[in-house]
Order: sequence, then C-alpha cells, then structure tokens
Amino acid sequence: MRKQPITIIGAGLAGSLLAIYLAKRGFRVEVYERRPDMRKTDISAGKSINLALSTRGIFALQEVGLAETVLAQAIPMRGRMIHDPHGELTFQPYGKAEHEVINSVSRRDLNVILMDAAESYPEVRIHFQQRCLGIDFDQGEVLLKDEVSGKTRTVAAPVIFGCDGAYSAVRLEMQKRGRFNLHQFYLEHGYKELTIPPGPEGKFLMEKNALHIWPRHTYMLIALPNLDGSFTCTLFLAFEGEPGFAVLDSPAAVETFFRRQFPDAVPLMPTLVEDFFRNPTGDLVTIKCFPWHVGGRALLIGDAAHAIVPFYGQGMNCAFEDCTILNQCIEEFGDEWERVFREYAQRRKEDTDAIADLAIENFIEMRDRVADPKFRMKKELELRLERQFPGRFISKYAMVTFSRLPYSLALRKGQAQEAVLWELCQSVERLDDLQLEEVFRVVQERSGNGASAI
Repeated sequence: MRKQPITIIGAGLAGSLLAIYLAKRGFRVEVYERRPDMRKTDISAGKSINLALSTRGIFALQEVGLAETVLAQAIPMRGRMIHDPHGELTFQPYGKAEHEVINSVSRRDLNVILMDAAESYPEVRIHFQQRCLGIDFDQGEVLLKDEVSGKTRTVAAPVIFGCDGAYSAVRLEMQKRGRFNLHQFYLEHGYKELTIPPGPEGKFLMEKNALHIWPRHTYMLIALPNLDGSFTCTLFLAFEGEPGFAVLDSPAAVETFFRRQFPDAVPLMPTLVEDFFRNPTGDLVTIKCFPWHVGGRALLIGDAAHAIVPFYGQGMNCAFEDCTILNQCIEEFGDEWERVFREYAQRRKEDTDAIADLAIENFIEMRDRVADPKFRMKKELELRLERQFPGRFISKYAMVTFSRLPYSLALRKGQAQEAVLWELCQSVERLDDLQLEEVFRVVQERSGNGASAI
C-alpha cells in the first residue's frame, strides 16, 4: 500500500468513483464532503434531475466492477416519446439496435452505490459535513470547517482532487493564484423538478421505456422513469418573459399554463402545484476553465473542471470518463503527479469543451426541432443509413452516446454529417425519394473524406 494519502474534495458521483479507482491501486484516500451523508439524511431538495447512463459511464463502472449492480437499478429508455400540444404521441428510437438505449437511474441511488463501494475498501474514508474553506497548495494543506460543530481544522493534503461540482471550492482557490482562465455561461432558462406518481400497484402511467418530451419551441417538459413506477419530470423554462418562471407566481397561473401547454400530463400530476412551489428553480450553467491543475498538487475533475448543461445526458458520463482517462494516465506514469495531471489535461480538455457545446446544441434540438417533420425525416434517414451501412455510418447522437469516440471527433464529424443530411431532407417530400447508396456517397464526399464513416 502506498503511504502518501490522497485527498478528494467532494463525495458526489465523480469523487466517489475516483476514490474507488484510487483504492484499487492501493492509495489511501480521504474524502471530504460538505453535505450530510445522504444514506442517513434526505438532501435531494428537489434538484436531482435523473441521470441517463450510457456507454461511457457504463465502461467506467465496468472497470470498477459495479456496472451490473447499477444497471439492475436502471430503466432502459429506447427512444424519445414526443407529446404534441394535442396529446398525440410520436416515438423516435435512439439507435438502430435493441441494445442502443440510455438508462434512467436515480442520482441518489447511484451515489449511494458508489459511496458504499468506496467505503468497502479499507483505504477509503469519507468525512461528511466538512466544508473546504481554503487550500495552501504550496504547503499541501486544506482548511476544513465541521458544519455540525462549527470548528475548523487544517489537514495535510499533499495531493488533492477537486470533485466538488460546478461551484467548486477547489477551483475558487486555484483562481486566487492568478493566471487562471474561466468562462462561465448561464442559459436564460432554469429548471424545476416535478413528479408523476405511480399508478395503482406501482403501475407506470406512461410508456416505461422512453424519455418523454413535451417540446414547445422555447421551453419543454421532460419525464424519466423510476423503478417505483413514478416519473421524475423537469420543466425547462426561461426565468423572465412570457412564458417564464417569473410570471408563474400563483397556483392559478401554474395550472392554466400546464393545462394549456401540457394537457395530457396534467391529469397524471396530482401534486403539480405543491411540487412547483416547494421545489427550487435550478440554474443551468456551462463552465470552461484552464489550467485544471496546480503542478502535481491538485487537479480538477468532473463538473469542477467543466460543468455542462444536461441536454445530452452526458454530464455524469463525461465525469466518469474523466476517471477512466485519469486512471489510464496513472497506469502510464504512476504517482508522478505533475506528469499525470499535465498529460490528463492535454488528453481531455478539447473533448470536454466539445461536449459542452454539443449539450447546448441538443437543448435547441430537443426544445425546437423534435416535433418538426423534417427533423423526424432526418432522424429516420440516419437510422436507415446506420442499418444499411453498419459500422460505416454512425450518427452524431450514436457517436456521443453509444461509443467511446472522443467528443471532439463526434462534434466535428457530426456537424459535417448533419449539414449534408439536412440539405438532402429539405430537397425531398419523402425519404423513399432518396437512394441510400447515393446519400451515403454524398455524405462521405461532402463531409470531407468520409467524415461520417468511422
């Protein structure tokens, strides 16, 4: 066992998974978490958007031996179920094959599995209600405040991983050192968590194996299934304007808005008004920053380094892939931490910037385009091409969600590919008017030497 202790700030998804990776390599790990232990206290606070676990996240869980356990508590979603303003339904499959699904999983349940697994290693200890107040990177020390007693203490921390989320205390301490680049961008939209409860005997009141979307151009409602038969719903809406959260300031206003815009959802939401006014309105922020490390002393991981909006379902998958790539660097360079951190950042930065941009693009797609007939035509064309040319044509969505190709590659290839497909779909009334062989040839040619072929 290596004697040098590792300090992780944050016992969320990334911090808990990283603790497991490090413990498997024999490192002693001390994890400090600001919140209480969620296994003993309810701390959801109505801001726990369900997670969509896909290939990148599953790979990381496989590496630490937890994929089977997690997937047993997940519900596969095979596609989007689109609800139009009249309650009519349209199903859009995510992939060409049965195994191409994304998995709805509770953030809390996943975090509990990871914390339990981390603490099963004698090398790992998790300390709760410990707020990071400051870091002396040169001396290798962290100043902590016990949120229960109010007492402060300084702990030795020669190597620190900042896994403490979008509003990272570790990142703030890095900023204080100077020459730290930070770009922070808030969407004009926020989100509100709502609930569709289970029916009698735990029955699902809508299609179980789908991500439900009510797209309304400038806003949308989504719903993801839970094991108990309920759905976790999230309203994405502008803070200001009409419609906006600011004008939904009374029970009557909320009920009128929902009955007008989501008529088929309202009968399924008996606690709509209570949920709306009880649960907070969350922000949607994208954060890009650099450098991610201070010499060999500290490194940012997950949202602390690159927070993204949730519209590609990749935030958790991206953070888990961070751990995968970091583990590869440790495999190559051992505990030469400065080299590990530098190499990790070089391998990862372009890809995390790419998924941040892709996530914002997908918000526009989910909100504005999924109900558009030409968009549906393009998605069907993608599926036909994937079936006709397996392994040679892979859609942008599949590259991001069902592969481990670098996000930056998926962004470049996907944008080139989609420009061609949009143009072709605009030129015809029916897909049958297109010859797939010719479409594939044009995509390869116009996308730049096979930009959509992998």
